[in-house]
Amino acid sequence: MILLKEVRLAGKSTDVLVGGGKILAIGSYAVDDRLITQTIDGAGKQLVPGLVDGHVHPIGGGGEGGFSTRTAPLLATDFLTGGVTTVVGLLGTDGWTRTGIDLLAHLRGYTSSGIQSFLLSGSYAVPPVSITDSIARDILLINEVIGIGEIAINDHRSTQPTVQELARLASEARMAGLLKGVTGTMNVHIGDGKQALRLLEEVVETTDIPITQFLPTHINRSERIFEAGLKWAKQGGRIDFTTCTTDAFIEEGEVPAGLALKRALEAGIPLEQITMSSDAGASLPAFDDAGKLLRLETGRPESMLEAVRDAVQYGVSFEQAMQTVTCNVADAYGFSAGRILLGERADLLLIDDALQIDTILANGRAIMIQKKWLSPE
Repeated sequence: MILLKEVRLAGKSTDVLVGGGKILAIGSYAVDDRLITQTIDGAGKQLVPGLVDGHVHPIGGGGEGGFSTRTAPLLATDFLTGGVTTVVGLLGTDGWTRTGIDLLAHLRGYTSSGIQSFLLSGSYAVPPVSITDSIARDILLINEVIGIGEIAINDHRSTQPTVQELARLASEARMAGLLKGVTGTMNVHIGDGKQALRLLEEVVETTDIPITQFLPTHINRSERIFEAGLKWAKQGGRIDFTTCTTDAFIEEGEVPAGLALKRALEAGIPLEQITMSSDAGASLPAFDDAGKLLRLETGRPESMLEAVRDAVQYGVSFEQAMQTVTCNVADAYGFSAGRILLGERADLLLIDDALQIDTILANGRAIMIQKKWLSPE
C-alpha cells in the first residue's frame, strides 16, 4: 500500500491510502501501518486525478505529404511525462495503411505501464474501416472500443459524408453503446472548410439523435470555427479544444486552448460541456488555398497540462481547467476516470505551486516521486 501524506484535496489537507490499484481511503483509515510499503510526503502539493486525453494517435498519424511525413508511434512514457494516465486512441487521416488492429495492440501495450486505454473505431473516412465487420460489433465485442472516430467533416481531407451517412453511423454507434453500457460517442474532426458544424447541426435537426452523441474537436482551430462551436454548445452540445498549437498556427488565427476555455466560459458555456485534448501523435499540417501541404509538425501529450497552466494565466481557476482534461472527458465517452473517489482507479498526480508535476501514480503504482522517475518493477 502507498500512503500519500498531507496532500491538498478540495482545499483541505488530508491523507490518501492507495492499494490494489484503487483509492482505499481518504482521510482517516484503519490499516496496520506495517502494510504500508511506501509513504509519499505531499505537504504543500495539490492532489488531482491523472489527466484523461480523449484524442490521441498512439501509432502516429499524418502522411498528408507522402509516406515520409508519417509521424512516429508514441511510447507510454510520452503520456506519463505529461501526467496522462488515461488515453482514447484513434486513427486519423490514414485508415488504410494504419489499422485498427495495430492501434489496439499498441494500446494494450500501454497497460503494463499503468495507462488505462480506450479506442475509437474508424478514421477520417466514411464508410469507416472497422476491426470486425462493423463499427457496432467493434464496440460490442472489443473491450477497449467505446465509440467511433475521428470522422472528418468540413475538410478537404474528408470523404465528404452526407447528413444521412453521419446519422446512420452515429445511430449504429449509439445503439451498440447502449447495449455495452458506454455512450458510443462519435468524435468528429472539424476542419476549416465552408460549412463549419452545419452538417452535424442538420443531423441533430432532422433526426432523434441527441446532440451529446457527438464530440466535435479542433473547435479552436480558427475564430470562425470557434464561434460556430459556441453556437453548438449553447444548443447543449459538447466541444473539444485541441491543446497542441504553434506560434505559426496562432498567427494564422488559431485560438490557444487555454484562451478558448476562458472565452467559452465567459460566453456562458457550462463547464461540463467543454473538454480539451492533445491530438498527440498527429501531424499538425498547414495547407495553402489549393490544398498543398506547406509544413508539418507533431502533437505532444504534455500540451494538455501546458494548456491548463495557460488557462490559469488567463484567469480560469485551476480546478475548472483540470475538469476539462479529467472527468469531463470521461463523462463524454461514458467511462470511469478523472475523479478522486473511494474505490476508483488510483491515477493520481501531485502538483506543486508552479503547476508542475511532482508525483505520478498510475493504476496505483508510483511512476514518479518528487520529480524523480522510478525504475520499472
